[in-house]
Amino acid sequence: MDHAMHHHTGAAPGATWSMAIRATLHCLLGCAVGEILGMVIGTALLWGNVPTMALAIGLAFVFGYSFTLFAVVRAGVSLKAAVKIALAADTVSIAVMELVDNAIIALTPGAMDAHLSEGLFWYALLGGFAVAFLVTTPVNKWMIGRGKGHAVVHVHH
Repeated sequence: MDHAMHHHTGAAPGATWSMAIRATLHCLLGCAVGEILGMVIGTALLWGNVPTMALAIGLAFVFGYSFTLFAVVRAGVSLKAAVKIALAADTVSIAVMELVDNAIIALTPGAMDAHLSEGLFWYALLGGFAVAFLVTTPVNKWMIGRGKGHAVVHVHH
């Protein structure tokens, strides 16, 4: 059945939904850690919405890249090569995830002004992550099927 699905989607035989889900979960973990940390820091420093979101998005990229970077370095790849691999593997995935997640938060009435102690903040954030996961998974599958994205990492696992 998998072979038939690959034939119809035009994806390479290695581009399974399982691989795409794992790549997206990996991305989601890095994005979530960075984004939540950025929001906690921005809130603690009494920053406004824009600088807090900028910090959160920046940290989402840092943590997303670092998770891949550490795994690839641990596999024996030089730091310089690992940085290139992490950038190639994660940039599109993190960008799509952050775009969708932050759009959900921005479009949820009251979420931008909700505090960390309020349920609305967490519902919007977690809902944004859920929708971002659903949107990013097919993007990752498409990229892996073309030898891009997390496909460049799999040779090092």
